[in-house]
Amino acid sequence: MTQTMTNHAQELKNKIESKTALIGIVGLGYVGLPLADALHVGGLRVLGFDVDQSKIDQLDKGENYLKHLGADMTKRLGESDKFEATTDFTRLDEPDVILVCVPTPVGPHLEPDLSYVVQTAVDIGARLRHGQLVVLESTTYPGTTKGDFVPAMLKAAQANNRGNFILGEDVFMAFSPEREDPGRKSHTTTTIPKLVGGTDPVSTELACLTYAHGVSEVVPVSSAEVAEAAKIVENVFRAVNIALVNELKVVFDAMNIDVWEVIEAASTKPFGFMPFYPGPGLGGHCIPIDPFYLTWKAREHGCVTRFIELAGEINRGMPEFVIEKTAEALNDDSKSVKGSNVLVIGLAYKPNIDDTRETPAAEIIELLAERGAVVSYHDPHVPKFPNMRNYSFDMNSVDLDQRTLEAADCVVIVTDHSITDWDAIGQHAKLVVDTRNAMAKVSNVKARIVKA
Repeated sequence: MTQTMTNHAQELKNKIESKTALIGIVGLGYVGLPLADALHVGGLRVLGFDVDQSKIDQLDKGENYLKHLGADMTKRLGESDKFEATTDFTRLDEPDVILVCVPTPVGPHLEPDLSYVVQTAVDIGARLRHGQLVVLESTTYPGTTKGDFVPAMLKAAQANNRGNFILGEDVFMAFSPEREDPGRKSHTTTTIPKLVGGTDPVSTELACLTYAHGVSEVVPVSSAEVAEAAKIVENVFRAVNIALVNELKVVFDAMNIDVWEVIEAASTKPFGFMPFYPGPGLGGHCIPIDPFYLTWKAREHGCVTRFIELAGEINRGMPEFVIEKTAEALNDDSKSVKGSNVLVIGLAYKPNIDDTRETPAAEIIELLAERGAVVSYHDPHVPKFPNMRNYSFDMNSVDLDQRTLEAADCVVIVTDHSITDWDAIGQHAKLVVDTRNAMAKVSNVKARIVKA
C-alpha cells in the first residue's frame, strides 16, 4: 500500500530534489568522509560532524588524514562554500538529512558495543526538528535502527522538549549500510550500489532520493531490517570463506602442499568456485567484527550460529599460526625467537592504505615481543605505530634498506603493499616468513622463503 506524504515529507522531498537540502554527516572517518565528498560532488550542501578537532583542522587546511583518499578530495572540500565541518553537535538541528557513520566495535567478550550509535541518537534527538530524515550507516545487527536508535532519539527529543514526533510523518528514519573498500580504486563510494531500507515507505523514498545525488545506483529494500541483515550477510560470507582457506592452509602445510598453488589451480574452473585467499588474520572493521553482531543477536532469539563462530575462531587463530611457523623457521637456522631480530613488513591491515583497524600485525608484534624477540616494523603508509584499542607500542617504521634486512634474523610479511621493495627483501634478507605469497612474484631470490 502506498503511503501518503505529509507536508513535512513533501517539503523535504522538494529540498532534496532541488538540491537545496543540507546534508549532515556524523563521523568523518573511512565511511563518512568519502560519502561527504560524493554527495558534495553531486551538488548537495554538506555539514560534517566529528568529535576529533584535529580532523576539522586538517579539513580546513585541505589536508587529508585518510591518505588513500588523496589530497584532491580534501582540497576540493576545503575550497568549497558547500562544505563545512564542525565539532559543534548543537548544530544538528541545521541539516535536513543526517547520515550517521560512527563506529560499532565489539567489547572484550565479543559483545556488540552500540555506545557510539546510541550517543549519536541522543545527540540528534536533543536537537531534532520536524521534517528531518536520519539514516544510520553503521554496521550492526538487524533491529538496531528501530529497536535501539529510534527509541533513544525520540526519548532524547522528549527530554529536551523538542515536541511530538510520529515516525514517517514528522521525522523519517532509514538504514543504509556502508560498503567502503579502502584502497580499491575499482570500487568507490560513487560506484558501489547503495542499499536503502526505511522504517516506512516514505523514509525509504526520501533516503533513496538523497543518495541518488552522489551514488550511481540506489537499491531500495522493504525494510531497515533487511538492509541491516544484508550487510551482515555480506561480511559473514567473506569471513566464513576466508576461514575455510585459512583452515585448508594449515592442513595443506602439514601435507607440504602449497595452498596458493592449490587455489590458483582450483580457480581455473569457470563455475562453482570463487577464490578466497589465506592470510595472517583478519583486519579492518567488517570481517573480524561484524559477524559477531549477528551471533550475539541470534542468541537473543534462541539460535546458535555455530558455523559463524567457528569461522571466527579459525580466523582469530591465524596470528598464532604465523608465530609458530616463524619459531620453526628460526629453529631450522639454530635460533630461538627469544633474542632474534624480527622485522615485520606491513602494519596496515590490507595493501596500499594506512588503515590499521583490527590489523593482525599488531597481535603478531605483541606475540613476538612476548616470546622475547626484538621486533621492528616497516610500513611507509604507517610511519608511527598508532594508538589502538588493544595494543600500544612506542615504535616507528624503519627504513627497508640493505643494513636493516641483513640485521634481521627473520622477516615476516604481513601486508603486501605495492610500494614495498620486494626485490631488496629477496636479495638481502636471510629468512622470510611469507603470509601473503608476496615473494612469489620476485625472481632471483637469495633469502630462504617459508610460507605461512
